[in-house]
Amino acid sequence: MDDDCMAHPYCGWDRRNHLGCRNEVHWSLDTLLAEYLRRDSVLVDLYLLSIPIRQLPAGTTYSVWVGIGSIGVTLFGIIMFGENASPMRLACLGLILVGVIGLKLLPA
Repeated sequence: MDDDCMAHPYCGWDRRNHLGCRNEVHWSLDTLLAEYLRRDSVLVDLYLLSIPIRQLPAGTTYSVWVGIGSIGVTLFGIIMFGENASPMRLACLGLILVGVIGLKLLPA
């Protein structure tokens, strides 16, 4: 057995599977890292949402939060992925923006 072909607990001793197993371990770590990042970003989002809820009605705060997120994701898709930017779609985004601005300007 060569020194560079060490047994991995999940691989056994086969040299042909060593690279595949190493890729599997890296994929597992990447998936775990992505899961932690997803979980942490959700926690940060909920914390940031909880700040304005202390002073504004929950319905208004959540509507503004979702509206801004919808506009951001749609514009990202249009810019980065070349999604359809028809005038009707942009008009609907404008209506969402008008609604968000209206909710922020109206007294609570």
